[in-house]
Parts: sequence; C-alpha cells; structure tokens
Amino acid sequence: MIITPILAAATTGFLTSFALILAIGAQNAFVLKQGIMRSNVFWVCLTCAVSDALLITAGIAGFGLIVAQFPSLPRIMSLGGAAFLIVYGITRFIAAYKGGDHLAISAKPAPLGATILICLSLTWLNPHVYLDTLGLIGAVSTQFSEIGQKIAFGIGAVTASFVFFFALGYGARYLAPIMQTKRTWQILDALIGLLMWYLAFGLLTS
Repeated sequence: MIITPILAAATTGFLTSFALILAIGAQNAFVLKQGIMRSNVFWVCLTCAVSDALLITAGIAGFGLIVAQFPSLPRIMSLGGAAFLIVYGITRFIAAYKGGDHLAISAKPAPLGATILICLSLTWLNPHVYLDTLGLIGAVSTQFSEIGQKIAFGIGAVTASFVFFFALGYGARYLAPIMQTKRTWQILDALIGLLMWYLAFGLLTS
C-alpha cells in the first residue's frame, strides 16, 4: 500500500489527537458516567466532539499567537478551571454520600440543558484541553506546510475526537449491569470526586 502525503498527514492527525484525549480526565469521566446512565449520551458525545473540533481547528489555524499576546490568559484559565473542578468534585462527594445515582439508570434522563452546560464547562474551563488542542496539536500541524496536508491533518485529528467520545459514551452502557448497586455508584462518584480535586490541584500548582 502506498502512503501518500495526504494520508500520512491524516493518520498523524488521528493518532496525535487520539493519544492526547485517551487519558481519563474530567471531560472523559463525565462522558463515561452519562454513558453508564444512558442519559443524553448522543448530545454529550456530540458536544465534546464538536468542542474539540473547534479547538483543533483554531490550533491548526494558529490560535497560539493569541496566547503569546496575552501571557496571563493560561493562569486565568487555570484558576477558573480549578474552581469549577473543586465545586463539581464536591457535588460528586455529596452524591456518593447520599448514594442515589444507581437509580438513575432506570429513571428519566437528567435535563438536557443542565447536562450540556456541565459538559461545556468541563470542556471549555479545562486549561489542559487548550494545551492539547491549541498547543500540542497546533504545534504538530506545523510540520505540514502544504494546505492540503494541513487540512488532512485537521480532518484526521477531528475524526479521532468523534470516534473516541462516541465509543466511550456508547461503550460505557456495557458497564450498566455492574452499576446496579448503591455501593458501586458510591465508589464511582467518590473516585470521580477525587479525580476532579486531583485535576484542580494540578491546575493550581502548575
């Protein structure tokens, strides 16, 4: 099989993007939870993927120049993101203490608006997503000078995001049979709460 420059660029974009979003973070943990609960899964996955697509496109287009003009922007984003993660972590600890989330699998879905708002907050208030999309993916894209290759790189990176989030969201439903007990949900909520606080600590000390 002959690897053309366009295919090579698309493959590089796909693998780079997939590797960066593979690590479990605040956004991924939320998608996983919604997938297990089977609550607004399509819209949550679509929101995450489209958000990533916009950020990836901006990164390839050179958004890093804006950060260079406003050096205080990363710190402001870090403080805002940490504050949100701390509050969201508290809500998970409260849910773990009450132990009621296991009922959500058979209950009606949470309001779509509130769910999407949390999803957007976990995405756009997370400074790491800017580092990954605007910074790292944008930096990797600079190795492709031809416009066709840059477009192919971007398409590959965006495709990886859609593949990952929809696979995570819809694949999580297979965990539903083991998520039917109150204790299991309490453990999951507690772990998510700890993850939120760990990520907040990282933002505050970075």
